[in-house]
Amino acid sequence: MIEAVIWDFGGVLTTSPFEAFARFERERGIPLDIIRRTNAANHLENAWAKFERAEIDVETFDELFAAESRALGAEVRGRDVLPLLQGELRPEMVEALKRVKANCKTGCITNNLPANAIGSTSGRTLYVAEVMALFDYIIESAKIGLRKPDPRIYQMMVEALGVDAANCVYLDDLGVNLKPAREIGMTTIKVVDAAQALAELEAATRLKLR
Repeated sequence: MIEAVIWDFGGVLTTSPFEAFARFERERGIPLDIIRRTNAANHLENAWAKFERAEIDVETFDELFAAESRALGAEVRGRDVLPLLQGELRPEMVEALKRVKANCKTGCITNNLPANAIGSTSGRTLYVAEVMALFDYIIESAKIGLRKPDPRIYQMMVEALGVDAANCVYLDDLGVNLKPAREIGMTTIKVVDAAQALAELEAATRLKLR
């Protein structure tokens, strides 16, 4: 019996930033996947990890990311990466979240950046706020100084929701973030696209989500 569905935000409820990364790389004529490779190298202690834990400011992130990407073959300034992260909300995933909330507890675990790191329009901010209000509990890496895939962040969520991990479903677009959730007993879904994710979530919860 599923008691709770726990969601990642970027790349799950929104389109993947990887698409924006690839477009940026093509436009600049730099090696494809340089941004993703920079993010993945030393992924627990690199510039990205430190920024998502709010251990460094924007200026330091900009410089560190540039140095890390340069070491892999092409300099990309951290400041240039930040606008690529927003993504567009996926209406079908938001609708599924609403239907899940009517039947189960809901949580969100997001590796995010310190407030104001990314500029956004007031309209989008309002819409995102309405979506975030659908969660019973939210964990943001930049607010607590921990980020996925640290196992503690998943345990914090099940304790906050008052549920058994074995009765939870967790959705994320990155396999490295799913592994710790699976290890404590959660059913995990790697989000490749909305249709695939919703089919798996419907099977796991036995709810009609579309």
